[in-house]
Amino acid sequence: MSLLRLKELRALTDEELRRKIQEAENDLLRERGVAAMGGAPPSPGRMRALRTNVARSLTVLSERRIAGSRRSP
Repeated sequence: MSLLRLKELRALTDEELRRKIQEAENDLLRERGVAAMGGAPPSPGRMRALRTNVARSLTVLSERRIAGSRRSP
């Protein structure tokens, strides 16, 4: 999984973003499990990329939530 760009994330709907977050968290959990059992993950940089993707996606969702609350008085 490569890093998702903010431009790509902002083009997705909220539901698609939530699905991407769920998939990335599941992959991250699997990678952490392999590392916890003493095995080396197939790609060490993948864990960092997954964490970054989750954080970026959550940021976009948060921005949308804040923007939506400002519009409705």
